[in-house]
Amino acid sequence: MSERTIAAISTAVGEAGIGIVRMSGDNSLNIAKKVFRDYKKEEVQEFENRKLKYGYIFDNDEMIDEVLLAYMKGPKTYTKEDIVEIYCHGGFIAVKKVLNLLLKNGAFIAERGEFTKRAFLNGRLDLSQAEAVIDLIDAKTDKAYEASLLQLKGSVASKVKDIKTKMLDLMARVEFSINFMEDYEDDLPLEPLYEKADVIIEELNELINSSNKGRILKEGIKTAIIGKPNVGKSSLLNALLKENRAIVTDVAGTTRDTIEESIDLGGVSINIIDTAGIRLTDDLVESIGVEKSRQIANESDLAIAIFDVSKPLDDEDKQIIELLKDKKVIILLNKIDLENKLDASIIKKAFPDENIIDVSILKNKGLKEIEDAILNMFFDGEIQVSNTTIITNIRHRDLLVKARDNIQNGIKDIQNGIPLDATEIDLRNAFNQLSEITGETIEEDVLDKIFKDFCIGK
Repeated sequence: MSERTIAAISTAVGEAGIGIVRMSGDNSLNIAKKVFRDYKKEEVQEFENRKLKYGYIFDNDEMIDEVLLAYMKGPKTYTKEDIVEIYCHGGFIAVKKVLNLLLKNGAFIAERGEFTKRAFLNGRLDLSQAEAVIDLIDAKTDKAYEASLLQLKGSVASKVKDIKTKMLDLMARVEFSINFMEDYEDDLPLEPLYEKADVIIEELNELINSSNKGRILKEGIKTAIIGKPNVGKSSLLNALLKENRAIVTDVAGTTRDTIEESIDLGGVSINIIDTAGIRLTDDLVESIGVEKSRQIANESDLAIAIFDVSKPLDDEDKQIIELLKDKKVIILLNKIDLENKLDASIIKKAFPDENIIDVSILKNKGLKEIEDAILNMFFDGEIQVSNTTIITNIRHRDLLVKARDNIQNGIKDIQNGIPLDATEIDLRNAFNQLSEITGETIEEDVLDKIFKDFCIGK
């Protein structure tokens, strides 16, 4: 990789105090010497490792920018290669001019994620840690950031390594039996084999089960606000956001399309979708919005259904109850500050009592209970990230599931009297799938797909 020195802008393009242009590769220092002059505007031949130099970037006799330059000698760098970083003025022009000058003098434009890809290929990071880098950059909440940071520190890799060690022990026992026992049914004690496999499967299931919480930490809880027109859906959105995001009127059908916003709830992103009121209507535009509301309710992680207690339950309310059966639901009985005309027995029969909350959105009553109910539903009331391994990456989850299934199939084959040679193949496949998580075995096209989601300067 170091035969090709790469360069890219590593800060967001736009107005800023400082912009960073980064190079990595064996030719980084030589290129820097061609374009950098010190504060006396003299050429510099010696650069101290990890020391900032103040000076200017020149294109022949034309000064491009006033900069600070840092040279970091490999292998003790992010990519384990020589790195040069140029800290120039932010904005659109300065960083672009500096980058173009580096390319003109022998650097190549970096591909997406190529700096981190080199860190992986050169052994600085394993693949799960490299994937944590993009999650760290994309994190929208403190808890998502914390989970990504733990993965970057090696929490996933450490757990996978531990399971692989147990796998090697299991595989060695099977291999020994194949090579040294002619009739394993008579001579091989199978119970220890099953016990070892059960321990591994249990640990894999624990990681797999953490992936739902991991996905929510990473992507947020997709939450649909569902109800008839004028029950308080848009008012709830505004109250949770603490701003007037949605239009609130007494006119039914004001919300005809979805409104999407996110809030940070205790470190978790709640992606709230205010939907059109569900009712029968002859208005073509509104009917499209109603159908979209039904679709979103089915696709969401959570539905918050609002019913107006100041009016009797009607057929449209009953349609909403039917729509939300067998889903994660929080029921809000709204407008408790008004006279109660609603018989809630049908609602209580359809949904657990703990998910039904009396509220007055207008008076800000019950909002804290809504937030508590969401955390209880998805995180048992408290979001624990520290000192635990949570799977946030769908690629990791899929590989863990495949590894578990292969182990289970292998053990089932032994119980059914299938020759151990076939079992060994299943166990080896499981071992290789675990190795794909950390990148010890990985195909090039998969690797390219992973790093294409990175920004160019990382």
